[in-house]
This record gives sequence, C-alpha cells and structure tokens, in this order.
Amino acid sequence: MCGICGEIRFDGGFASPERIAAMGACLSPRGPDGSGMVLRGRVGFGHRRLKIIDLSEKAAQPMEDPDLGLTLAFNGCIYNYPELREELQGLGYRFFSHGDTEVILKAYHAWGRDCVKRFHGMFAFAIHERESGRVMLARDRFGIKPMYLSQTPERLLLASSLPALVATGEVDTAIDPVALHHYMTFHAVVPAPLTILKGVRKLPPATTRMIEPDGRFDDATFWAPPFGPAAGEEGRSSEEWRDMVLDALRRAVERRMVSDVPVGVLLSGGVDSSLIVGLLAEAGQTGLSTFSIGFEDANGEVGNEFEYSDLIARHYGTRHHQIFVPGHELLTELPGAIRAMSEPMVSYDNIGFYLLSREVSKHIKVVQSGQGADEIFAGYHWYPPMADAADPVATYRQAFFDRSHETLSGQLRPQWLAGFDASGDFVRDHFALPGAGDPVAKALRIDSQVMLVDDPVKRVDNMTMAWGLEARVPFLDHELAELAARVPSAEKLKGGGKGILKDVARLVIPHEVIDRRKGYFPVPQLKYLAGPTLDMVRDAMGSQRARERGLFEPAWLDTLFADPAGHITPLQGSELWQAALLELWLQEQGL
Repeated sequence: MCGICGEIRFDGGFASPERIAAMGACLSPRGPDGSGMVLRGRVGFGHRRLKIIDLSEKAAQPMEDPDLGLTLAFNGCIYNYPELREELQGLGYRFFSHGDTEVILKAYHAWGRDCVKRFHGMFAFAIHERESGRVMLARDRFGIKPMYLSQTPERLLLASSLPALVATGEVDTAIDPVALHHYMTFHAVVPAPLTILKGVRKLPPATTRMIEPDGRFDDATFWAPPFGPAAGEEGRSSEEWRDMVLDALRRAVERRMVSDVPVGVLLSGGVDSSLIVGLLAEAGQTGLSTFSIGFEDANGEVGNEFEYSDLIARHYGTRHHQIFVPGHELLTELPGAIRAMSEPMVSYDNIGFYLLSREVSKHIKVVQSGQGADEIFAGYHWYPPMADAADPVATYRQAFFDRSHETLSGQLRPQWLAGFDASGDFVRDHFALPGAGDPVAKALRIDSQVMLVDDPVKRVDNMTMAWGLEARVPFLDHELAELAARVPSAEKLKGGGKGILKDVARLVIPHEVIDRRKGYFPVPQLKYLAGPTLDMVRDAMGSQRARERGLFEPAWLDTLFADPAGHITPLQGSELWQAALLELWLQEQGL
C-alpha cells in the first residue's frame, strides 16, 4: 500500500524530477516509510512506501529489473503473490526480493497485459518497457486503488490522488459541468473517467491502458462478471448457495491476512464487519485488534453503535478500542478530512473513517473492513422495490438520486448546467447493457461497478491512507463477487435484504447483530447543521471565492440557510452540506 506518481513525455522532452517530487510530497501520508524516484528520459516514476510485505529495502520502489528492461510503480497488495511467485520460478524467473512488487514485474514479462487476470488483490500500477518505450497502466477490478491522470498532447501526469496532480500547477482546474451534474444528482458519484475537474480523469476500474511513445493509447476491460445463475445452477437450493458463499468468504478473509505486520479489523458492529471478526476467530486468530468509533448524538439521532461492536468484541475476546469523538473535535478535524479527499465526497462517513484511521494507525498498519457487502449482496433499501419495477430506471432514480434534472436546473447557476440529464442518461445506458437480466441485477451491477467505486471504496482508501493505514476489503474479493452475482436475486432480497449473507452469518456470529435494523456510520452533527458547524458552512459559502465561482443560485442557498435541517435528500443527506462540501473541498485544494 503506497502512493505512486509519474510523468510521461510525448514531445521529446524529459520527465521533470521537480514535478514528480511535488506530486510525491503531496502523497507522503500514503507512504510514510520510504520514497523513491526513477527517471529514464521521457518517463519518470515516483513512489511513497508503506511497508507491509517484504520490509527490506530490496522491495523499495520504483522497482527496476534491468535484465527484463522493466520499471514499476505499484500501489496495493497482491494477496496470491506467493503462489504466482512459485509458478514464475517454475518458468525460470529468478527473484531478488520477497514481496508482491517483483511478482508483478515478472508476471507482466511472462504474460503481458493479461497478467492482471491472475492477480487476487487491489492494485494500481504503471510499468515502463525500456525497449519499446510503452507504458502500461492498470487498476484493479473494483477500483479499490486509485489512478488519476492528466493528459495533454505533450505529456501525461499520473498519481494516486487528484490533489497530487493539482500540486504540479499544470492541470486545468476548471469545473466539469457534466461531473457537477453527477455530483449533485447521482449522490456525489462521479463515474470514471470523469472527475469534478476538467483537466483530470481517472482510469476506470478493471482496466489496463497501453500507452505508446507518441501518446496514443488503447484500453482493455479485463473483468465484467455476468449476473444470474450459470448454466446448471438454476436448481441450487438456498443451503447450497449459502454454503458456497460461506466457503468463498472464508477464503477471501484468509487471503487478506497475508502480511509481514499484524492485521486488525474495523468493527462497526454490523453484520459485515462482525462476520470478518467471526471468521478470523474461527480460523484460529488470537489477540485480534478491533476498532470502533462513535460521535455525539444530535437532533434525537444516536451517534454510535457501540452496543453491537462491544458485543462482538466481548464474544470473541478481541483487543477492542472504542473511540469517541466529541463535537468540538469533529469541527477541528473536518478540514483535514476534506483535504484528504481525492474528490469531493458528501457522505458523513468520511470524517468518521478519517478520525477512526487516525487512531487505528497509532496501533496497527493493516485492517480488514466490511465495505462492499451491501452492494454485492443487496443490503440497501432500494433493492426490494426494484424486484417488481415496471420502469427500473425510474424506480432506481427515485430511490437513489438526490434530485431530478429539472430540480437541479433551478439550483445551479445557468453557466454550470450540463445541458442534458447526464446522470439519468448514464443510468439508463448502464441498465441497458447486456449481462444483467432482472431489475435487481441491473441495480446491483451499477452499484458494484460504479457507485461502490466512487463512494464507499474511494472513501475508505482516502481516509485510511491519509494516516498511512492499509484497508483490505474481503467482500470485494473478485471470486466472492462473481459468486454473489450468480446468486439469484430472490436469495439476496429475502429477510429484508442481504438475506443469503444473513444465512451465512447465522452459522458464525451471535444473532443479536444479525436480527436488528440496519445501521450506518452515524455523524448526526453534519446531517443537522447547527452552531459552529453551520457557521463554518456559512463562512465558506459566503466567501469571496465562492461568490466569484457562482456555482449555486443565491435564492436556493437562502432557502437552505433558513432551515438547514428541513432540506434532506432521499438518502438522508443534508442538501446544504452537499453544496457546502463541494465549495469547502475546492477551497481546501487552493482553488
């Protein structure tokens, strides 16, 4: 787990060590244990290292293999690297290090761009071929690891975060109206390749990009699982599906224990993280460190779920750390959390994960986390209505979108309107793709391949890596996700949603954390803006920068400030916080 950056010139110039150093400095929290830079004429890579596997300097990056003529900058973890290393040794490759980084180099040399199909893990990397001058970029199946790009006819800049590209001073920072439409409508999800800035794009997940020396490139998608039972699986019983999911989840959790440092768990007290703890205990793990966070209550909403996380911690005898954040600290730390965002993310969970990661990083370097279970096993409230939807697109939009295109037209200033229903068109086109037959499958596919990537997964990466903490997500093991996609929708929807995973959980963990109302990461102080937090929002929205930018209709903002708690989106978000968060993020980036 690290931060990577680089520059590739297409105009005959040389990669700039100053630009790479500027990006690397911005990425330093992602890799506090080491740094490196390699320049080869027109191509240069930088790296910030967090030592997790092979703690020696033999695994330092960027990694070069002079015999193979390859240079690599890699962020992530390949969980099956020992098996791949053994296979590559059988093909005659010799290794000088003991970690997963060198395995990627050898695998690329042996199998080309298709090497990614053999990787179990999370990754974003760039490989430079000395002889051909080509560079290949790759991003894992769920986009767990980020890859931001800024390309012009003269050069390409790449980095693990958007702010690192902005730090070069050579990126077009104008706001992209289509991305703004997504942010305001698609619950702050801005699908790849877009970002909120015109001059920055992101490599889509499950994608490799081969870049020629003149800047031409081609993309290849290496993973797109079909939804629905495979041939011969239609008659499987609930028990058969349950047992298959349990076996796959066991493997996923076990894979994510590969490390040369201890691995803990972020324990919310929900089914997903509790299952991880239970499976690790079942596998014989002892002395496991677990971590939970809570906030002050607000407006009658409880700000913690300690009752359930404590129950699991006691049941399994973990070394549990209960972290409580008072309201005044939330306000103090909020700017840091916003600064850590690669893109503006409106979810209240961000500050929770930011502060949780700060505390966890004082004890441990690697954790497992429960993200992804809702998106692959149908845990959200909008999936059951999809089952009988006569118009799946309209049903999904009604449940998930923060506002309609028509409503947005009265909230953004005219110069920022995209001119068409960008988010509605995107959902309609995605639902029309082959490979997902019923409406529930269509919703699960867009949520797992788009929403998950640019909301929960990005949130966890950004907030944990702000403190040099590696988060691993077993529910996004690609073999488990492929199996989940094949499980009939009815099996996932039963029991109010996520039914098959609850069936699995009943074989592993106490029923009290299963048979309860679904919880979220509550931060009620941001949902119901008041006092100092509201003052901070008012100052940001009334600042000279905000007035000059002129994103929002003043009359709409007046309405929000007149009753901040009275304007809540269908997904229980504050409309005022959504607008303010975008402006706060832009200002934290110096824009």
